Amino acid sequence: MSLIVQKYGGSSVANAELIKNVAKRVIEGYEAGNQMIVVVSAMGDTTDHLIELMGDITDDPDPREVDMLLTTGEQVSIALLTMAIHSLGYPAISLTGSQMKIKTNEKHNQAMITDIDTTRLKRELSENKIVIVAGFQGVNENQDFTTLGRGGSDTTTVAVAAAIKADRCEIYSDVDGVYTADPRLVKNASKLDYISYEEMLELANLGANVLHPRAVELANNYNLKLYIASSFNKTKGTIVRGDEKMEGKKNVVGVASDLGEIKITVERVPDEPGIAGKMFRSLADFGVNVDMIIQNLQRDELNDITFTINQEQEKLAVKVLEKIKRELRFNNYSIDRDVAKISIVGAGMQSTPGVAARMFTSLGENSINIGMITTSEIKISCLIKKEDANNAINVLHQEFKLDEINN
Repeated sequence: MSLIVQKYGGSSVANAELIKNVAKRVIEGYEAGNQMIVVVSAMGDTTDHLIELMGDITDDPDPREVDMLLTTGEQVSIALLTMAIHSLGYPAISLTGSQMKIKTNEKHNQAMITDIDTTRLKRELSENKIVIVAGFQGVNENQDFTTLGRGGSDTTTVAVAAAIKADRCEIYSDVDGVYTADPRLVKNASKLDYISYEEMLELANLGANVLHPRAVELANNYNLKLYIASSFNKTKGTIVRGDEKMEGKKNVVGVASDLGEIKITVERVPDEPGIAGKMFRSLADFGVNVDMIIQNLQRDELNDITFTINQEQEKLAVKVLEKIKRELRFNNYSIDRDVAKISIVGAGMQSTPGVAARMFTSLGENSINIGMITTSEIKISCLIKKEDANNAINVLHQEFKLDEINN
């Protein structure tokens, strides 16, 4: 008998028929003699609809009340799935984040899990029940509901699996694994049999919406294997695991494009020690997450500093720049929204010379101009024009022969 934790995303429980389908899949695991814990997201676009409704009420909602509202989505899902399991004659119980005692810090809308008390969970399992858990939510020391941010159900799933020391952790959604590129953009994209935590984390941070980065980090910390597959079929999925057990590290395992970045250039900044630090500290203090950075030395001891951020933070970044403009004595700033970030990821590139050269050469041969570059041990990212993104991802996929990666 194994203890299995499964997660079903919003697309997997978007309507009554799909909920019934998930119930049958869960029961299959239970019938096989396993203890089953199932983490569920809100149905379909429920969270988006709740946010839209909230926007019709106010432009400045209280963060506590936002969490009070958004946690209702998962409560609907867990109750309906539990009812579906009951209707098929099997014992089950639904638990909210509060009932599960998923404890978090005080930060509403982006809470971090600090502890999970498994007492109630173990008791329900000992009574041979299937336990259905609300993803995305927890409770703080004031007993107020908190939410974990977008993709939080993935984090809930891995945290619960780690706390209960599960034998298996399975993530189900509308995609049947991790691909070398978005199959909607690259026709011959290959599904990976295995991928390391580090590679998965990079791809997740670069816009691959298969698994949330926080969930990958947690799995890595607890050395917990993850199985990524589709709830709509029984096709074999992808295993995320430590690279020390990999048969061989590939130079490149995936290519990703992110159309959600903008480029900001702060013009004619005084070339003085500490100026850049003050600028980026001010941005950080307001929660603006900066990605790529370059500094161009100009004449008269003045620099242009260019950086990229997520487009959702544009208004906040502008607010900060306007606030510090006089103090830092820079001339002006400009915003370029016609950009995309294209990246390659692979654990093997850190020990393989020439990977960057192949990337830059292949882009250049296809008339794709590079504006900015950033690297890590297992990632190389380039900023290009947005109109070139689709071509670039296909060019790089072909250059590194990712259609043959499982051969």
